[in-house]
Amino acid sequence: MQHAPAQLDLDREKGLTVVWNDGHSDFFSIPLLRAMSPSADARALREEMSRNPLTVLPPSRGGGPLQALGAELVGNYAIRIRFSDGHDTGIYSWKYLRELAAKAPKEPR
Repeated sequence: MQHAPAQLDLDREKGLTVVWNDGHSDFFSIPLLRAMSPSADARALREEMSRNPLTVLPPSRGGGPLQALGAELVGNYAIRIRFSDGHDTGIYSWKYLRELAAKAPKEPR
């Protein structure tokens, strides 16, 4: 596998740190991970928002600040994160996370 994590560290309130097998490290905040979920519904919402900036966002479940409730590995190619707003259908492949890191502005940890 070309880009696989050597270490994953999920801080449920802050975000996911990935140390890759090539020594590179990336940090993804919880809000960024949620907003950029690769799930079909999140992709459709991002597309709708790009066409119509007045798109009404679906109501958030859970109340309080957005957090990661947990995560699980999906095979040897991805991670699935459960969020406090009820979202848990996004499967973040290692390839997708590397692409997201390349596009996203660098965030403080």
